[in-house]
Amino acid sequence: MNPHTKSVEAAAIVSTVSDAEILTEYVRRFTIKAGESIGSAKEAANHFRAFFSDASKKERFVVCYLNGQHQVLSTEVLFEGSLTSSAVYPREVITRVIETAAAAIVVAHNHPSGLTTPSSSDRAVTKKLQTALAAIDVELLDHIIIGGADYLSFADSRLM
Repeated sequence: MNPHTKSVEAAAIVSTVSDAEILTEYVRRFTIKAGESIGSAKEAANHFRAFFSDASKKERFVVCYLNGQHQVLSTEVLFEGSLTSSAVYPREVITRVIETAAAAIVVAHNHPSGLTTPSSSDRAVTKKLQTALAAIDVELLDHIIIGGADYLSFADSRLM
């Protein structure tokens, strides 16, 4: 078979794969699996990065639910907003925490601008979540902001 024919066939196969299928495969391959632990803010940032790979124009808020040994139960995009903001409702976070039987969570959101400096809203949401989660004996371990290739950890930066 001619090499040109092979490349044309490969291109035809690739063009039938949807963006959603590619994202699903990316998340499957490059995130921390259920039952495994997140050992550092850098590992958490890398885990969350897959959930923002197609979100360059919208803010997303992602929650990683952990068991009592801080092993991953699941991770999901909980809120999606606009270019500059995403509304986060602590009540919805609490509902999902209870449904997943999580003992702790790590949250993350992206800044499409690429800057990782936390806004006053970012700080306020973190505080609200800490207070709400403490009321049901669940710990907020970190809040990660992803901006392009960079990230900021609230825990490492002593912002929580």
